[in-house]
Amino acid sequence: MSVVKINVLTVPAEQREVLEQRFAARAGAVEGSDGFEWFELLRPVEGTDQYLVYTRWRSEEDFAAWMESTMKAGQAGQASHGGEGGERPKPASTGATLWSFEVVQQASPKG
Repeated sequence: MSVVKINVLTVPAEQREVLEQRFAARAGAVEGSDGFEWFELLRPVEGTDQYLVYTRWRSEEDFAAWMESTMKAGQAGQASHGGEGGERPKPASTGATLWSFEVVQQASPKG
């Protein structure tokens, strides 16, 4: 069965729009990755300042491969900015935690 990764991002109220715009701008960045199955960005409604970034993967190995490629791309991007005033924007979140789960049961609508 699949694995689920939930990145819990603590986002101050004044940074919510920034976070959502950044995710909208990167739309499609993960969808072509081998083993990728699903993505959702969940906005808190009440009682918390934590967004949930939900992704589902075919396997732990697929997720790890995507993370490795993302890290390499990030390092290449930092190198290309090399002090030319192309600083990376500050994070919209003030904290992040990654939760990992294995899917043991699932259901879909009957139709």
